[in-house]
Amino acid sequence: MTAALCWDHLACDEGRSIRLAAALAVTPVVAKLLCLRGLDDPEAADRFLRPSLSHLHDPDRLADMRLAVDRLCEAVARRERVAVHGDYDVDGITSTVILRRAIELLGGDVVHFIPERLRDGYGLQPAAIERLHAEGVKVIVSVDCGIRGMEAARRARELGVDLIITDHHEPDPELPAALAVINPKRRDCTYPDKNLAGVGVALKLVQALCGRLGREKWLPAFVKIAAIGTLADVVPLTGENRVIAKLGLDLLSRGPHKVGLRALLEAAGLTGKTIDGYHISFILAPRLNAAGRMSTPDIATRLLLAADEAMGEEARALAEQLNEENAKRQQEELEIFTEARKRVETDVDVGSRTVLVVDGDGWHRGVIGIVASKLVESFHRPAIVLSHEDGVAHGSCRSIPAFDMLAALEHCAPLFVRFGGHRAAAGLTMEASRVKELRQTINAYADERLSPDDLRPRLRIDAPLTFRAIRGDLVSELSLLAPFGPGNPRPVFHAAGVEVAEGPWMLKDRHLKLAVRQEGRTFRAVAWRAAERQEFLTQHRAIDLAFSLDQSSFGGETFVELTVADMRASEP
Repeated sequence: MTAALCWDHLACDEGRSIRLAAALAVTPVVAKLLCLRGLDDPEAADRFLRPSLSHLHDPDRLADMRLAVDRLCEAVARRERVAVHGDYDVDGITSTVILRRAIELLGGDVVHFIPERLRDGYGLQPAAIERLHAEGVKVIVSVDCGIRGMEAARRARELGVDLIITDHHEPDPELPAALAVINPKRRDCTYPDKNLAGVGVALKLVQALCGRLGREKWLPAFVKIAAIGTLADVVPLTGENRVIAKLGLDLLSRGPHKVGLRALLEAAGLTGKTIDGYHISFILAPRLNAAGRMSTPDIATRLLLAADEAMGEEARALAEQLNEENAKRQQEELEIFTEARKRVETDVDVGSRTVLVVDGDGWHRGVIGIVASKLVESFHRPAIVLSHEDGVAHGSCRSIPAFDMLAALEHCAPLFVRFGGHRAAAGLTMEASRVKELRQTINAYADERLSPDDLRPRLRIDAPLTFRAIRGDLVSELSLLAPFGPGNPRPVFHAAGVEVAEGPWMLKDRHLKLAVRQEGRTFRAVAWRAAERQEFLTQHRAIDLAFSLDQSSFGGETFVELTVADMRASEP
């Protein structure tokens, strides 16, 4: 829990929320939450609460989609070898899995290639094109990468290989000279949903192939895997992303699953559980990502592709290997974060800046992105973490909502060998000797665009909610809004004059457990990472509480529990 949060109480048109509650037959609180998310139209709100596959757009509305499908259908018919070129994160791995499996099921001759972070670098490279061409590949489809692969596209053309690029990253004004470039962010693409993850774009290609060849009934199995990549990539959970995430989670919870996915869920301790966004983001995604961060992403890819029941023993071994790689990742990450945080807190030239630019020799490149995210969480400032190797600095960047990191990197473009990414997250490569120049240049840019208020952590408060209003029907309806994430944040409520009835007790030296009471009703509450607030709670028996609602189970009993977002002393 971050101290000194600024609480932003959101305003809502009460008349609209009352009308929406009546139209949808939901509680006024849920209607208000829908209105705050821009869903005050009953039809739009109903689609949000009850998404279905029929809500997916026609994939042919994506520029170059028909060109891509024509060429892939031709390759399948002629038994030409097709290669799926992925990326080493969860988005890229799941993209690779669903497209390769779809082409295989359609009868195609297909292989896959995912670059290894330390050996091959990031993205679509000419060397990979040459390697695949030497293996007899006639068509290469990139997933979750390639939109800036100008040199790779030129090399494919020289070798007579048809290149199809599918990606969701921001394109340059000039597109690569590929046979087809499928990216909803293309300036000339009128597709209505611009926020798909890389696996979402790959799913649209799978949807188009299935539709062309009369295999629409296969789509739910692909949506299930696409949900993992979509939630892991932290894209806005609205539009098609919400359809993919919500339906995919339901399918992941219900099963049945192929042997590889089954082994992954078992190794993660999720067998038989209702899978939600938390399980994907904090349990499954770190394991799948650990393969690409610490060794080879092919471990995760092979696991998710495992479909033959005879592969059970191999799948379990791969899943256990992911557990081991994840444990290594956690240790490496802790060591680098501790060093980076100390640098921010002790080096004035680093810690006093608007953008934190931290570098170190030999830091593991597989975890510097996570370290950057943790620095943003700790200091609420944009962060760039760089690892020096043989005179080259490889960096991962993470940002805050008020700062466009990709635009900032474009401003600093002359400093880089290469860069790319999104508004919130990006990567770069540069000469290590120029890191100090980067720190100065990007901070001069940021200081012109960010105010002190932008650097204050803020907490969005959706609505006041008394304990007396917390009933079973409200908690059930709130679950309809899940999964939560960007574009659909977890609802946070505010209650004033709350008594600390019992506790607080320390949990694992980091968290607090307590019981809170208002208007005669008492609830259990947990404040995660809030150990430093224990003294505050013992000194203030009446507090204002910002909280979310969760359902917990213990001893066969299900009960409502509050998750504390922040607390402050009640005003007299």
